[in-house]
Amino acid sequence: MPDAAVRLADPAVEARLAHLDEVLAGLESAPGPALEAVRLLTEVYGEALARVLDDADERQWERLADDELLGHLLVLHGIHPESPERRAARAVEKLRPAVRERGGDLEWAGVDGQVARVRLTSGGGCGSGCGGGSSDVTEAVRAAVLAVAPELTSVETVQDTAGRRTAPAFVPLSTIKRRVVPEEAR
Repeated sequence: MPDAAVRLADPAVEARLAHLDEVLAGLESAPGPALEAVRLLTEVYGEALARVLDDADERQWERLADDELLGHLLVLHGIHPESPERRAARAVEKLRPAVRERGGDLEWAGVDGQVARVRLTSGGGCGSGCGGGSSDVTEAVRAAVLAVAPELTSVETVQDTAGRRTAPAFVPLSTIKRRVVPEEAR
């Protein structure tokens, strides 16, 4: 096992990924041997990762897929064990408690082509003073879904028609309490 002292903590990984994005953006504007080297290195590392995983059992695959960084690597190299739909549904479920805390609800509605669909209902207990509206939640959902399933092209919210509760019908108390007198008793 590698020494834990040389491992990167998640914040350090995130900082390096942000810096890598900047460096790659600079390379894209000046294509040449450096960009080709990055592409080739990515392909070779992807093949190496796939070979390591050839003998992995289901439990190992699940652990790898659950790790955010490794999950992204598996997606990048096209070897993630879960379908884009399943990954997107899991991302929505992870966000659901936070949406519920804000008084709303979030539910996975499936994929139509390459478009993820979610049902998003906003809570009524907040009003305009909660800070951040449903557009913030929609953007957070979009970012989370596309981060784990970049094969999908967009995320759309759909109207919740089937699950919507209708107001109960009003039945006057006098109707329930009225006794029906049999005709022979009249």
